[in-house]
Amino acid sequence: MECSEFKITKELVGDKTCIFLSGEIDIYTCQTFKSELNEVVNTFKGDLYIDCKELSYIDSTGLGILVGALKEIRKDNNNIYICNLKDNIKKLFIITGLDKLFKID
Repeated sequence: MECSEFKITKELVGDKTCIFLSGEIDIYTCQTFKSELNEVVNTFKGDLYIDCKELSYIDSTGLGILVGALKEIRKDNNNIYICNLKDNIKKLFIITGLDKLFKID
């Protein structure tokens, strides 16, 4: 089965740490996602902005990784902002109640 390749890009935009996700986050790509995200969380301080414009799919494993990152970031009273969610993914955040935990733009 051919799936769209997962890619994560990190960028500093002014004083904001931004991550751009593309492709699919599932059982096959979640380890890469987890290690890259944890590296960002442990390296940069402040709020984290995750742009999901190019993200086509995320499963429960991926959502769990996001929640873990949020717990770490909240230790320093910071937040994760998630923007440009596609409708199918935004629906997943609403159904799971994660739209109450994360700042969704």
